[in-house]
Parts: sequence; C-alpha cells; structure tokens
Amino acid sequence: MSVNKKDFEAIHDGKPISIYTLKNANGLEVQITNFGARIVSVMAPDKNGKFEDVTIGYESIDRYLNNTGERYLGCVVGRYANRIAKGKVTIDGKNYQFPVNSGEQALHGGLKGLDSVVWTVEAASGNELRLSYFSPDGEEGYPGNLKVEVTYTLKPDNGLNINYKATTDKPTVVNLTNHAYFNLKGEGAGTITDHVLLINASKTTPTDKNQIPTGEIVPVEGTPFDFRKPEVIGKRIDADNEQLKFGAGYDHNWVLDKKDGELTLAASLYEPASGRRLEVWTDQPAIQFYAGNFFNGSTIGKNGKPINRREALALETQKFPDSPNHPNFPSTRLNPGETYTQHSIFKFLAD
Repeated sequence: MSVNKKDFEAIHDGKPISIYTLKNANGLEVQITNFGARIVSVMAPDKNGKFEDVTIGYESIDRYLNNTGERYLGCVVGRYANRIAKGKVTIDGKNYQFPVNSGEQALHGGLKGLDSVVWTVEAASGNELRLSYFSPDGEEGYPGNLKVEVTYTLKPDNGLNINYKATTDKPTVVNLTNHAYFNLKGEGAGTITDHVLLINASKTTPTDKNQIPTGEIVPVEGTPFDFRKPEVIGKRIDADNEQLKFGAGYDHNWVLDKKDGELTLAASLYEPASGRRLEVWTDQPAIQFYAGNFFNGSTIGKNGKPINRREALALETQKFPDSPNHPNFPSTRLNPGETYTQHSIFKFLAD
C-alpha cells in the first residue's frame, strides 16, 4: 500500500522527516523515509500486472517513532548489523563495550542505531535518493566519527540498487545492511513458508544457543540449510535440527559462493501463485535469511492486518555476525583513510 506524504512529515530531534517516492517506467514504486533510511513500501506487479505492496511497514511516521511493533522494518541497520557477543570487541588492544539489547548480545547497532535516527537528504529525484548520517565518536559505544551515506536508485530493470559508503577518523568496525521484510503475495496476505528460495551458498556459520557464531564454517550438504537448488521454505523449517531449534526456524548466516567483492546473485525468492520473484544481488560475503519466526500478530502492517508468525522474511546482505571476535571471519574493521563500500540490489520480477 502506498502511503501519504503528509503522514510522514514530522520533526524529530530537531530534524525534518519526510517520505520520497521512486518510480520507473514499468510502474514499480518504492517509498523511502529518511527516518532510519528505511524502505516503507514496494508496489510490485505480479505475472498478470496486478500491483501489491510486497514489503512490511507502517502507514505513518508516528508508528515508527513510537515503535509500535517490530522495530527493524525496512531500515538501514548499523553501525554493526546482526549480533556481537556480549557487545564486546577489542581494537588495537583497547576494549569497547556496546549496549546489550538482545539477551546478552548487541544487535543491529544498539539502543539507538542507524535505524532510529533522522538522515540528511543530500539529493532526491524521481528514481534516486541519497541520504547521509554523521555518527559521532562514541555513539552507542563505537569508536570514531563515522560518516555514512546510502543511495537508493530504482533502475529500468526493476532493480532497487542500494549503495553504501562510510569513512572514519579512528579504527572501528562497520557492517551495514538493509532490513526490509518481504512477502511476495503482499503485506498481510499469509505465510511465506510456501515461497520457494534459492541461496547460492554451500556453507553456513553455525551458532550457539544464543545465536552467536561458534567460529566454524560448515557445509550445507545434507542439511535443511541447503538451498543451492530452489526449495520450498516450509519443507524443512521445523526439522529436528539443533540449529533450527536455536533460531526457532531459519535465522542464520549463509556464506556465499563468490569471489571477494564480486557482485553476484545471492538469493532468489519465488511465490508461485503470483509469479513474483525477488532477486538479491550483493558484493558482500554473506546473507542472513530470517523467516519471521518471532512475528506473533502484534505488528500491524500498513493495511491494518496483523503480521503473524512466518508471514514476512528478511534477506540481509552482510559480513558475518560477530566477525570482530573471530579472526577467521572476513574483517569488518574500517581504518582512517579507507572507505567502506557495499553494493546490493533487490530486483522485483514476475514470470
């Protein structure tokens, strides 16, 4: 459901909030607010040309500001997406403590991460929106003044390109992603367990019971985590498997089969009834697939319908969770003079 601009006009922390609409010649429409740099709606066609909103969100900025349900809807999360064990990292011998906000872990940047701040609108047009945020040294415990920029560009091929950049003046850790939730039937239209998923990954990073990686990188062969060929999500989601029990279903990090920095197809999601297909492309080494196991009807979508268990899913392009505490994982360190970059694409198709 497209939302009204007037319902997203507000002042928060002394900064203006609004919503911006990107549209291409095919009629694909994406709405983004500068609060949390978040995707609010995606109107995508099915195989018959019927448009539905295929992402979960709220119909007004008040509901995001007051956090009436799931917090991480459509937003950019960071400074560190995913989990850090006990919120602790060591950089050049100095220990840093980040807020613990998920059990004993730091999750998605802390109590007030990039999802909960107003970004500056640097440029806006009919098909592109460029946003920036300055995160001061020590915000949420992270070292360094971090300058972050994200650009959303809607392409003629129905690809929503997301480009991230970040720089720092002190050594720090950075891991950014977008946390959109999708249901290719449409928001509030039922389960995602009948969607068909492909993930181009032959390995995962298993976790302990707190969903912190053990440090191992293990093959998916012969396990419910093998999506190298398209599989119905619900087929094995409740299998008798320790990892699935830890996550109450799929909520894990897949190690993509790709060269470092190469932009490749990470995942493809298909909904048979509508014919809608979502392709996720990235230059990142991993993707987190979360099957919405903890939705319980308390989150109400834009159309007034509750989002129940496994009625929306996230495909988060990223580096590995808890990487600063695992030397064998790809580094998330960012030094002064370097630029963090990431390029990911959500491409909406129908066949």
